[in-house]
Amino acid sequence: MTDQAAAGGPTIEAREVRLLEGPNLYFTRPALKVVLGMPGPLAAAPGEVSAVAGALGMTRFAAAPAGGTARQRALARLVERFVRRLAAAAGVRRVGVRTRSGTTADEVVVAVVWRRRGPAQAFGEALAPALCRLFAGEDAASVLDATARRITQAEVGEPPRLLDPRVPVVAVTGTNGKTTTTRLLAHIGMTAGRRTAWSSTDGVLAQGELVEAGDYSGPAGARAVLETPGVELGILETARGGMLLKGVGVTHNDVSVVTNVSADHLGQQGIDTVDQLAEVKAIITRITRSTGWCVLNGDDPRVWAMRTGTPARPWVFTLDPDSPAIREALGAGGRAITLVDGWLTVLDQSGGTDRLIPLADLPMAFGGLAVHNVANALAGAAAALAIGLPRADVVEGLATFAPDERLNAGRLNSYTIPVPDGQATVIIDLAHNEAGLEALLEVSRGLALPGARVRLALGTAGDRTDDILTALGRIAGLGADQVVLAHKERYLRGRSTEEMETPMRAGLTEVGVGHVDSAPTELAGLELLHSAAHDGDVLAVMCHADRVGLAEWIRAQGGRADEGADIRAKVRRARGEHPAQARIDALWEIDDDRERIVAARALVAEHPGDPVVLFELGGAHDAAGEEETAVGHYEAAIAGGLREPLRHRCLVQLASSLRNLGRHDEALTRIEEASEADPTSIGTQMFRALIRHDAGDPTTALADLLTVLAEESSDADVAGYRRSLTAYARELSARAKPDPATPA
Repeated sequence: MTDQAAAGGPTIEAREVRLLEGPNLYFTRPALKVVLGMPGPLAAAPGEVSAVAGALGMTRFAAAPAGGTARQRALARLVERFVRRLAAAAGVRRVGVRTRSGTTADEVVVAVVWRRRGPAQAFGEALAPALCRLFAGEDAASVLDATARRITQAEVGEPPRLLDPRVPVVAVTGTNGKTTTTRLLAHIGMTAGRRTAWSSTDGVLAQGELVEAGDYSGPAGARAVLETPGVELGILETARGGMLLKGVGVTHNDVSVVTNVSADHLGQQGIDTVDQLAEVKAIITRITRSTGWCVLNGDDPRVWAMRTGTPARPWVFTLDPDSPAIREALGAGGRAITLVDGWLTVLDQSGGTDRLIPLADLPMAFGGLAVHNVANALAGAAAALAIGLPRADVVEGLATFAPDERLNAGRLNSYTIPVPDGQATVIIDLAHNEAGLEALLEVSRGLALPGARVRLALGTAGDRTDDILTALGRIAGLGADQVVLAHKERYLRGRSTEEMETPMRAGLTEVGVGHVDSAPTELAGLELLHSAAHDGDVLAVMCHADRVGLAEWIRAQGGRADEGADIRAKVRRARGEHPAQARIDALWEIDDDRERIVAARALVAEHPGDPVVLFELGGAHDAAGEEETAVGHYEAAIAGGLREPLRHRCLVQLASSLRNLGRHDEALTRIEEASEADPTSIGTQMFRALIRHDAGDPTTALADLLTVLAEESSDADVAGYRRSLTAYARELSARAKPDPATPA
């Protein structure tokens, strides 16, 4: 809306007039927000601006030079004075007013507390025209009187649509992790027997049943949650958009949670920097009751700084048990939750510790791979305890909250899918920004078997900046072995697919990734990844649009969703561990050879054909001096597909046993296999020397040992005579007899 009262008057326009229904960026009460475009006053001569200020009684006003930041701030002070004078003229004695600089140099944002909808709307619409007349030279008193009459004549209208909760409420916000934390809290609430309703970007749910689908992370979601019949606990996911466009939908919360703040959706709604975004996220902490708790991420400085602006007690969560934030929280009468010796542990100011659950028993942590989910679990556990849920139910909720389609749809959902030579893992995750993608790739790499590949379907929503899209390309190129650009037509948000691809391809190119295929949908992207997959690979999909369709396709290929036991087994396999690793380790605590063999045979009976336990059984017989029996088990383990690093150990032990049995040709063949797989292994070369010596070729054995020493030793004398020792080794090899393992 533009209004210019007289020819030659400076241009002033209201670029936005918005009634914020609840606590907001400016006040903890409903507020009128007006964004004024003031290009005329910004460019006006200092004397013109000072004259207007003088008419408003601002005797010490300095207009500042035209066009700069100082002028913008001077205009903000002038607007604030005019708003206060206008409110007084309209009969309002006390009014909350705040101004700040806008997104562009000519913008001033003014916010005013409101109670009556009609007059507030009229106030916002009248502000720019009134300022235009004032800058055009009209008498200030006349402008104020005429504008005040217009405001007071407006119909009163409805009061703010703001709820005063009658049940305990937890509000959750953050750039990453807020949906998972909200769902975890809801799960714990239901585990504790509370009738729980919650809102999120997926909809409104009550007791796990969908009430309304869609993005309900704003005031409408809060209203739907708190109006749920019989609700006893409300969990509100609170996103930046709702807070900026409408305000928070409740007067207060009992516990607030801020997971983190990072670059996301910048350049929208006047939020251009991460610091500004943090200011928005902090809104929920300012309306937390003084008797409540503010749960804050102590590993994020912007989040931890929010403790100074909340009336509530601080409860810090941190992955670092030595974090200074813990001392600060406890010193302020608050609490802390962190990891201590692998346990989620609560600390209080008295020095007490309460170990809740070991990390190994936390399904959402993926054996510790999902570091971000460990942080979410810490936040969720703290909030659940802070809202008063029983400790035993909190522990049970943590232990039973699985990252699956039912409890945490679209967040690190893991599947097993057949591939031609075995099985691969599919991970479906929102991963909508840099931090999310880094976390997805970290988990994927941790689940991939040694030598296997991570394959990524890269894509996000179109409301990210080019810089963010380029960064996503770089992260993908560095973290994945194969990348496919998978588009999301429903989420282009004004961009074309080409406009999405260009910056992402630029980021990929920066890190040396050249050709990258693209797919029109997330499903087509997964199909491309699956067509190239091998046993042990991980196929990661950044999924916004069609997680249900992806899950159906996986099942149609013979795949299935992973359960907690499946995920734990995959983590162990990727680490080279076995499901029975504890019992395998216990074998070698047994001193008696016969008892050890009996225990190993029992393991083989429980895991028939398992190459790992066959290898251990071979080792048990080997240790008992039964090399002939050991050789059979070693060979069965290798034939059964024993993987690295155990395969290398098995080959060395097999070669050693064959040497002890006098089967030197076979021993040399096996030790050469081990050497080819790991040419840098000194131990392998030493075993080869032993075999050659026993086979009647001590000259070659000596040459091998000299070569190893010359190449690998850091001894000063060896270093000084390295060339000579290498030459002697070559000379010895030249006059050694032919290798018995090499055909004539």
